[in-house]
Amino acid sequence: MKAINPSTGELIKDYQEHTAEQVAEILVQVDTEYKKWREKDFALRSELMHKAAAILREKADHYARTMALEMGKTVVSGRAEIEKCAWVCDYYADNAENFLADEIIETDASRSFVAYQPIGTVLAVMPWNFPFWQVFRFAAPALMAGNTGVLKHASNVPGSALLIEEVFQQAGFPENAFRTLLIGSGLVEGVIKHETVKAVTLTGSEQAGMQVAATAGHELKKTVLELGGSDPYIVLEDADMPTCTTTAATARLINVGQSCIAAKRFIVVESLVKDFEESQVALMEKLKVGDPLQEDTDIGPMAREDLMLELHEQVEQSIKAGGKLLTGGQPLDRPGAFYPPTVIGGCKPGMKVYDEETFGPVSAIIPVKDAEEAIAVANDSPFGLGGSVWSQDVKKAEQVARRIETGAVFVNGMTKSDPRLPFGGVKKSGYGRELSHFGIREFVNIKTIWIA
Repeated sequence: MKAINPSTGELIKDYQEHTAEQVAEILVQVDTEYKKWREKDFALRSELMHKAAAILREKADHYARTMALEMGKTVVSGRAEIEKCAWVCDYYADNAENFLADEIIETDASRSFVAYQPIGTVLAVMPWNFPFWQVFRFAAPALMAGNTGVLKHASNVPGSALLIEEVFQQAGFPENAFRTLLIGSGLVEGVIKHETVKAVTLTGSEQAGMQVAATAGHELKKTVLELGGSDPYIVLEDADMPTCTTTAATARLINVGQSCIAAKRFIVVESLVKDFEESQVALMEKLKVGDPLQEDTDIGPMAREDLMLELHEQVEQSIKAGGKLLTGGQPLDRPGAFYPPTVIGGCKPGMKVYDEETFGPVSAIIPVKDAEEAIAVANDSPFGLGGSVWSQDVKKAEQVARRIETGAVFVNGMTKSDPRLPFGGVKKSGYGRELSHFGIREFVNIKTIWIA
């Protein structure tokens, strides 16, 4: 398993993969620990989770540098990611006991209630784009609920995976409460089928989600899937343009555009299209593309060269189909997987940037006549993860938001994940929810207890 620096193409480090036998041994160890961990009270779990948050904040620079080297995230955004991980640890440390408290329900019994109890070891199959955040938003609630976890991280971020395991161990969690499996995708099916694994959560591609769901379904094991997105960013005629356009650039380029909830399809009423296009081009061209280890870098490399080439093919095919290239559109002539911020105007059905998810710094601007057409275009997608609506008429914007077929819609703000709010999608963006009280209850036994 090789960690390759996407800025240079150079090898960072080789990692020895676990064998099938080693994986089986780890799973048994984690299951053995589960039987003890589930009996620990919330006070102890909370104390250890707060310690994990403190360690994350203390070593944020180190973790940010590791992400920059392994997958190209700028150190500035890497530190922000670590702070968010610490936040989710603190959030569940403070709230898990209340979220999972017995819920009294009045029936014909002398006493009846719902108890929320852990289910066992949960396998997390996680992506490279937010190497720490994606894991902690699963691990913090899972561990606080009394479950144990095993992590199969993306193969290009093994250093990050091992550091996460180290955080929990340094915080005082039992050694086998959370373990990393250094394995390729070929061994995942066997892990899902192992008798000690009770459920699976995956964040990744549609194809990976289908494979994991099929295996878990055959084994009758619960899954939560957070898959791709092609989020609509709807700009209505009365939008606050200065705020809207600035936020649009930020929303598209977070993590070099490699985010499932990044704004990708900019659906703009015709009267504002010209101003919106000009603003996006101006904002994109001001950004500094370069070494993610430098503090003044705005845009680092994409995570891998093959991902950059796939994105470029989507851009080229869209231009051939009639899209207007307004800026960018060519890989930078330098070592590394650098692709410039790119804006394509006049997008319509049949273009790849309209029909498919673009996982990189490419904005597709789609003109529409009015709010009704904007809603139709927003829903004209196999994905349904997030989205946003921009209008100074908040009541109207809320009505539009209610009609968008996604798991979340933000009015006059950028779509983002927040520990206090449920996160997840519909359609081919997956199912189930992470975060908030909904997330921690995904992997528990919701048990009815009825007493005569």
